[in-house]
Amino acid sequence: MARTVRFTKMQGAGNDYIYVNTLLFKLDDPEATAFKWSARHTGIGSDGLVLIGKPTEGTDADYSMRIFNADGSEAMMCGNASRCIGKYLYEKKLTDKRKIRLETLSGVKELDLHVNPSTDKVESVTVDMLAPRFAVAGQYDEKCGDTLNAEGRDFRGTFVSMGNPHFVTFVDDIGSLDIARYGRVMERDKAFPERCNIEFAQIRPDGTIRTRVWERGSGITMACGTGACATAVAAASTGRAGRESAIVMDGGTLHIEWSKDDGHVYMTGPAAFVFEGEAEP
Repeated sequence: MARTVRFTKMQGAGNDYIYVNTLLFKLDDPEATAFKWSARHTGIGSDGLVLIGKPTEGTDADYSMRIFNADGSEAMMCGNASRCIGKYLYEKKLTDKRKIRLETLSGVKELDLHVNPSTDKVESVTVDMLAPRFAVAGQYDEKCGDTLNAEGRDFRGTFVSMGNPHFVTFVDDIGSLDIARYGRVMERDKAFPERCNIEFAQIRPDGTIRTRVWERGSGITMACGTGACATAVAAASTGRAGRESAIVMDGGTLHIEWSKDDGHVYMTGPAAFVFEGEAEP
């Protein structure tokens, strides 16, 4: 009989991942498992696979996260997945902490859990996403400039690294823009040695920022936490918005603050369980 692994599917603003507690279940080939399980028609269906595990010895983290995109490639960080991990750890009684330090490939992130005292359920999570960076060797070749050409159309934008690379471009026609057509080309532009997440954003009359995401390794996703952070930073740094923004994505709204005090970006949003099951890796 083939070995099965227990999984939990969760989503944050519609950004859905499959979560495995590697303290209980070992995955020998997470890249292949992510590709197999993420398939929408033949697998479980998700934007990728997230492994919850022990932190590296010597770090001050409580737990670690590894995340694999739907194509099997490993990502550095995911804000929506981080929030879901906070809810997972608390509500499954793996910790009673309401501030959790999570080790990722882009550093240790602090999760601040907002718990309803009457239900003891996590209603939302704020993640300290650390400080953004505008120039990262190996992520962005600045010699390529700030304008990308895709399918004959120019997109001027701002590069923002939230540990992982993002290119945010502001447009006037986000409702009709073919995100897939342009996003798949821009992800692989020569400006991005490691490929890139692409955010298409539009400032709305009410001051909120409508954003759609082409996520590196996964394609169009309902939301992207680091992408929401990058969008808010790009809007503030170009004078389009203040340091607090509501980023409206396909799956819901994330609230972002780029703090003047410490320069860190703080992301607040929901996390939810979808279903659990068992599957063969």
